[in-house]
Amino acid sequence: MFPHEHLLVALLPVVAYVAVRDRALPSVAVVGVTAVGSQFPDLVDKPLAHQFGLLPSGRVFTHSLPIAVPIVIAVLLYAWRTDRIRLGGAFVSAYLLHLVGDTYTVLVTGRIPSDLLWPFATARPRPRVPFWAGVNGINVRLWTAFSAIVLGVTGVALLRDLWIQLGSSWRS
Repeated sequence: MFPHEHLLVALLPVVAYVAVRDRALPSVAVVGVTAVGSQFPDLVDKPLAHQFGLLPSGRVFTHSLPIAVPIVIAVLLYAWRTDRIRLGGAFVSAYLLHLVGDTYTVLVTGRIPSDLLWPFATARPRPRVPFWAGVNGINVRLWTAFSAIVLGVTGVALLRDLWIQLGSSWRS
């Protein structure tokens, strides 16, 4: 799926849930966290696979359940600890919907795609250069830069939040 498709597949259920539950639109924070969660696996895996050659495919590592489950648990624990359950739920639902969006054609047949079980199963073979790479791989470099910016900003925000949380717990 393309990035905008992942965003729509993740955002529509979140907006519907908040609209039904609260009779309002989701907050900017919920939309932002949903947007990052909907792209998270590609922000990590595509640069590692296509720019740096560290992964066999752009759909393994954070696209696989053995890695995704601990990430989901960590996000939910952090959300619970910081009293941000809605934000944690938005990220987790968007992240998991990304995985479903990438594998639904196999999942509907009742099989589990090997990419979801990597590194315990061999990743599905794919071309070394992705179809979206563009002339001289410019789109891979652009995606890597975009990934670095989004993950960097997210990491700084998370570290800042952790710093604030630690500071408030020491004062208590």
